[in-house]
Amino acid sequence: MSGIVFIISAPSGSGKTSLTNELLKFVPDLEFSVSYTTRKPRGSEQNGREYSFVSREEFERMIANDEFLEYADVFGNYYGTARRFLQDAKNRGKDLVLDIDVQGAKQVKERLPDSVSIFILPPSRDELERRLRARSSAEQMTDTRVINRRLAEAGREIENYPGYDYILVNDDFNQSVDRLKAIVQAVRNQRKPGASHADLVLEAKADECRRRNVQERAQQILASFGLSAVPN
Repeated sequence: MSGIVFIISAPSGSGKTSLTNELLKFVPDLEFSVSYTTRKPRGSEQNGREYSFVSREEFERMIANDEFLEYADVFGNYYGTARRFLQDAKNRGKDLVLDIDVQGAKQVKERLPDSVSIFILPPSRDELERRLRARSSAEQMTDTRVINRRLAEAGREIENYPGYDYILVNDDFNQSVDRLKAIVQAVRNQRKPGASHADLVLEAKADECRRRNVQERAQQILASFGLSAVPN
């Protein structure tokens, strides 16, 4: 089976990039889609690695040519996933990993109902703030307003978790890597006949992250942001 699309979303600072990198390192036959954006590179970011950085004019030309699987305007900058990445992955017999926000994830789910969506949550607002401050200090960016804005954005994003198939609470990095790997491998096994004992073990680990099984924890995390519970 190839051509499965795995969508990974998370608030800034939740560990999504590190987890995705570990997933790509240890699970074979996965390709990562590098999103296009019109924002400027930050810090050590390189064109073609974190993002493909293009002008607004070039991005809008691609929109006009229907070259995007999904795209969104986020705080004045475009972000989008080119359709060609999915076809290229299928042609090579690979599955595709998309690192996209909640707007993009909704678009992909509507267009590709068989895609698998995974939302990564921080353990709490306090822990997310600690991580954001540590990262900001490392990047020599100490503007409290930026951190507060990211925390507010995180709360709004977390409210969208009921739209995802799997919820992964990143409270222990190594365990989270194992869970993320299990989700990908279990989904692959579900889409091919004949499950071995090892397949069933993976399925059990992945099932722990099913939205229905993380609902109570997710609501507690949402409450830590001062937000009300959302329907499952």
